[in-house]
Amino acid sequence: MEPNTSDAVDQPVRRRSKGIYVLPNLFTLAALFGGFYGIVMAINGRFDLATTGIFAAMVLDSLDGRVARMTHTQSAFGEQMDSLSDMVSFGAAPALIAYEWALKPLGRWGWIAAFIYCACAALRLARFNVNTSVVDKRFFQGLPSPSAAALVCGFIWLTSAMLEAHRDAVIFRTVISWFGGLPTDRGDLSWLMFVITLFAGLTMVTNIPYYSFKDFGGSRSVPFVILVVIALLIAVISIEPATMLFLIFLAYSLSGYAVYVWRRAKGERVSIVSTSTDEPEERGLHE
Repeated sequence: MEPNTSDAVDQPVRRRSKGIYVLPNLFTLAALFGGFYGIVMAINGRFDLATTGIFAAMVLDSLDGRVARMTHTQSAFGEQMDSLSDMVSFGAAPALIAYEWALKPLGRWGWIAAFIYCACAALRLARFNVNTSVVDKRFFQGLPSPSAAALVCGFIWLTSAMLEAHRDAVIFRTVISWFGGLPTDRGDLSWLMFVITLFAGLTMVTNIPYYSFKDFGGSRSVPFVILVVIALLIAVISIEPATMLFLIFLAYSLSGYAVYVWRRAKGERVSIVSTSTDEPEERGLHE
């Protein structure tokens, strides 16, 4: 006896409703708010709060991709949302903060430097999106946009604190005194801000390899000494957070050039185009 399929035919087929995952996109929206908050605070002249917004956006941006993978909620929408958030928080916001803080007195040179940084951030993010399947996942191709933003805003945070009230940045004061004495006004730092902004922007669009740390931590076990080093690093940062964070991101921005020169000197392959299939999966993970 043949099964009666009339009931199945008469019943409408239920289509799976399309939607977005809330949890990872909440982190992305929070990171976007950090960038927008930084712009608003810079317009109001509160550069300490402006840089805080960018650093908060960095932390939130590092979590959204990990939350999406842990909860299996990766989506194409989330990837696009993350890129747009990064463009605001690590592209437009740092450029505008730097311009309002010290680049404005330079006239056309100031806004040109800010625009170059912003344009390079857009190019960096676009290249990252289209190259995810062809580059070595252990390295970034060029300086990641959050690190570039941290370099620019870290310098602003450090020097703003030193100029306005907290002159306890002993390490920075010692180093900068070697270059002609301590600055007394933001205008004294305009050209130095110009150089840092251009350096951060142009380094984003180079082919310099930067270690991504994507194969570090997570579900992978690490030696016990690594935890001790991390604890010591946190303790050191807490002593002079503005100084140490700026120096850390400055060292990271220079580390790629050091790796490039080292590989060239040893005659090794410099390109980070992927030659292995063993790298960790990067889909859904943005910078």
